[in-house]
Amino acid sequence: MKLIAAMSGGVDSAVAAARAHDAGHEVVGVHLALSSNPAKYRSGARGCCTIEDSHDAARAADMIGIPFYIWDMAAEFHAGVVEDFIAEYAKGRTPNPCLRCNEKIKFAAVLDRAKALGFDGVITGHYARLIEVENQKVMYRAVDPQKDQSYVLAVLNQEQIQGAHFPLGDSLKIDVRKEAKARGLYVANKPDSHDICFVPSGNNAGWLRDKLGSARGEIVDEVGNVLGEHEGAFTYTIGQRKGLGISTPLPNGEPRFVLKIEPTSNRVVVGTKEKLAIQEIEGEKPIWCGEKPNINTTYQGFAQVRAHGAALPCEYIYDGKAIKVKLNDSLLGLATGQGLVIYDQDRVVGSATVSTTA
Repeated sequence: MKLIAAMSGGVDSAVAAARAHDAGHEVVGVHLALSSNPAKYRSGARGCCTIEDSHDAARAADMIGIPFYIWDMAAEFHAGVVEDFIAEYAKGRTPNPCLRCNEKIKFAAVLDRAKALGFDGVITGHYARLIEVENQKVMYRAVDPQKDQSYVLAVLNQEQIQGAHFPLGDSLKIDVRKEAKARGLYVANKPDSHDICFVPSGNNAGWLRDKLGSARGEIVDEVGNVLGEHEGAFTYTIGQRKGLGISTPLPNGEPRFVLKIEPTSNRVVVGTKEKLAIQEIEGEKPIWCGEKPNINTTYQGFAQVRAHGAALPCEYIYDGKAIKVKLNDSLLGLATGQGLVIYDQDRVVGSATVSTTA
């Protein structure tokens, strides 16, 4: 096959490209330039897709022996990921930009461009398994539970899954690093990237205030008593405990947590930890990685709502518009805007965006 290898400049994408090349595929390495001014994005070990990363990706492609190009995806990334991130926080929601990047950039814009250029699909260094069932690829969790990235890949639809290739899904991360070293790849010991790549300082609240402006409002308890002030409700998230700026403690010394964000009134509602407990979740705009469930049929499965969180036993129903989940046990501090992913054991069923909780 003729494949594009999306090379971030890290060890995983380099080994994925090398394995595909070894397997006899015609592989072309591509690094995605996600900003017209890379200095605005995080650099070094904490960022991704920066100038340093592009140099590392080019060096890896040269070592593997494949052609290498840089694709300018700055406009697509800003519209599909950065602007979405800002808009979601302005609505009082807490988005996951990595999900949007996979959905809108790595497996939409890149795959579309690859196919337009005559390629059969896109290789990435993500840790997830694609198993062929009745001539269709089905997504499963990776073998390495510490590196499994099926949660952030559950935004892919069936067509995108058919064009995706994850050569690392059956590998442990420790073995991938050993392989990179054996291949002589410079990135063998490069730390993994983390945090939000387009927030250079790592200070999300400050970055959002720069984009949305300061908007003073009240911090209140559940009955409306004013406890303090904030500079923008959009800088808070459900379940937050630190940095509330409240000097009045609870009578028994219990900490307060953010229970609700009200963007219209610009208020932040705080309360006790037990008030964060929820057992019902509704997810909007579902995406099915495989066959769509029957409407109004109850299924047993597992729900995961955080990239590195546990998958919780649940029952779920698709009503034709949304996924409605009832957890077997309570969950603390789930924010709207987060990703809801449904599993059937290790198989990825689909995903949705959390719209309401109870």
